[in-house]
Amino acid sequence: MKRSMVIRRRGLNKLPEGWTGHPLLGQLMAARGVQSQMEADFSLRHLIPYQHLNQIEQAAAKIGEALIHERNILIVGDYDADGATSTALMVSVLRCFGAKKINFLVPDRFRFGYGLSAALVQEALSRKPDLIITVDNGISSVEGVALARAHGIDVVITDHHLPGEQLPEASAIVNPNVPGDPFPSKALAGVGVAFYVLAAVRAYLTSVGWFVEREAPRLSEWLDLVALGTVADVVPLDSNNRRLVHYGLQLIRHGRARPGIQALCAISGCDIAHLRTSDLAFRLAPRLNAAGRLDDMSIGIHCLLAESQSEAERLAHLLNELNLARQSLERDMRRQAESHVAETLAHISDAESAHVLCLADDSWHEGLVGLVASRIKERFHRPAFAFAPDEHGTHLKGSGRSIAGIHIRDVLAMVDARYPGMIQKFGGHAMAAGLTLPKAQFDAFTKAVDQAVRDYCGGQLPRHEVVSDGWLDERWMTLDVALALENVPWGQGFPEPLFEHMFILQHSQVVGGQHLKMRLMTESGKTVEAIWFGSASDGVVPAELAVGASLHLFFRVQVNRYRHDTRLQLLIEHGALDSGQKALSDNQGLVTISALS
Repeated sequence: MKRSMVIRRRGLNKLPEGWTGHPLLGQLMAARGVQSQMEADFSLRHLIPYQHLNQIEQAAAKIGEALIHERNILIVGDYDADGATSTALMVSVLRCFGAKKINFLVPDRFRFGYGLSAALVQEALSRKPDLIITVDNGISSVEGVALARAHGIDVVITDHHLPGEQLPEASAIVNPNVPGDPFPSKALAGVGVAFYVLAAVRAYLTSVGWFVEREAPRLSEWLDLVALGTVADVVPLDSNNRRLVHYGLQLIRHGRARPGIQALCAISGCDIAHLRTSDLAFRLAPRLNAAGRLDDMSIGIHCLLAESQSEAERLAHLLNELNLARQSLERDMRRQAESHVAETLAHISDAESAHVLCLADDSWHEGLVGLVASRIKERFHRPAFAFAPDEHGTHLKGSGRSIAGIHIRDVLAMVDARYPGMIQKFGGHAMAAGLTLPKAQFDAFTKAVDQAVRDYCGGQLPRHEVVSDGWLDERWMTLDVALALENVPWGQGFPEPLFEHMFILQHSQVVGGQHLKMRLMTESGKTVEAIWFGSASDGVVPAELAVGASLHLFFRVQVNRYRHDTRLQLLIEHGALDSGQKALSDNQGLVTISALS
């Protein structure tokens, strides 16, 4: 099937100030906003100091005193990978600091929903905590914090989500996204905020002589957890996050990760010695998230906290089984959703087509609606919401995913302001949001959110653009370049390079039932190996990809390791038949081609 694809090319024509590395890598860094060699340095010595976070020293003192006086500390986490790694980090480090009475609680998403709700505080009372520390949640828990304080429980909030109009009356709130907070990076994940708070706690305990007779742990040894949670939560990898993630990757690659992460790497088939951010995002994180989606995230947290390899492997196996079940359920839900969308779009004209796709089904699993919304958004390039009924069948719990240029939480805020009471509760970020609404309001919400998106984008959905780093010179199609690129923590907001080139297809064969393994030749006769995942969905080579075809391909430069053999391999992302001349950009840096899907 052919479709129109709009390409925006980055300009690779300058280097960061003082750059001394590979020229291609320098150009790629500069094209992603890196202005100096220091900004590209992944060393921890350039981390932003914790003192820049508001209220962090109050939080550290409150936590430190609770530890010193052996008060009961309860960590309240979240049921996603960021929440799980944040919880494991806080529990593990505070135990290492010497905490005697510490435990954790993660809300059952089906009973309590998200965050430190009043209902969850009621559940926590039986544990008799003196101090509750939230990780990756709490900034919107006004009622929950008030109830805890009414029972004499101190609360320290560590979070990174955007706050609402009212802040909880906690003992301390550490969140770089609270208005007025001077911390330069607003992209910290929940686990990153927790890491910074623990650094402040360590400094506080040092100042009061706590470590005179005991060793002060090096917090950098926990950055494997920080790397996993940061990448899994898809926060932008700004320079500060890149340093946290890079160091965490190095720990894992050198065999210094905790047993739980090593076990997750093993069961997901990762090459630990050459682990990439994409492995964290697409192999480890889904297995960890499966526990929170289908069962109990405590399984994932216990895996990350496991002290023995055998216990870690047992829990990793359980997480893998949950992930297999999640994949099966998700496939069924996605097929139903795509069928429903296709039927809907077939009956409306392009001018009237929905700007938002809203889908609901009584048979869907509440824990998987976010994944379905994401897949529908990707396929149809427009914001999408997927809903499943709550346990009572009276309300719908939904998840929304958006496209670049449309802030989905702001859209929900518009709907809430226009139709008070339609949405029971909502929250989220620019690209993802969650909400609950009465089942009877679904049709009205569908119309209201569609109109809100139309108003937000002026009636015209943003175009689907693929951003390219441009034509790759043949002299840089080498294994050395691939190895250099492999060592960079690419991710959200700092994407792995996507290059272009013209090739002649010399050979292709179907592997794995639906993927194409290819040998390509440049105009000068240089040959390279490539793979194009999913390009032979029916198990046969597409007619357009016959031997001898001239192709305009978009690809990533990667390392292919098999047994003791290490080679350059191009990972094809998009392609088009060569029209005989290189496609040129328009005056906005855009080029439109007829792509092969």
